[in-house]
Amino acid sequence: MATWTDVINYVRTRYEVLDETDSWLRFRLDTVDDRTQQVAVHHVVADDGTWVEISSPVGWADKIDLRVLLERAGGSLVGGAAVVDGVALLKHSAPLEGLGVLEEFERPLRLIVARADDLEREFTSSDEF
Repeated sequence: MATWTDVINYVRTRYEVLDETDSWLRFRLDTVDDRTQQVAVHHVVADDGTWVEISSPVGWADKIDLRVLLERAGGSLVGGAAVVDGVALLKHSAPLEGLGVLEEFERPLRLIVARADDLEREFTSSDEF
């Protein structure tokens, strides 16, 4: 069973942390073709326990076709599309209590980041995030 501290320590030892608070951290991963992708991980306390939420930006919502984003996100193995503070992103949530950091955190993290980077390249032809 993982704790929020386990997740934080896992991220700190593997990735370039850009910003963090007690309840979230934002970091960068290398992807393909010298691209990078930002990702945020949030610690969420809900009525049924604690959760970890992984999100990665695709682009500014007002500059991409959101309907196409929803269609593309619908074909993803994990996560869904959302708009937060004007940024379109992919996100995935999992209960922290049943989480094995390597198995249940790293795999969805990599899947979300790779898909978000692919969609960012498709929609914006840039590497802003």
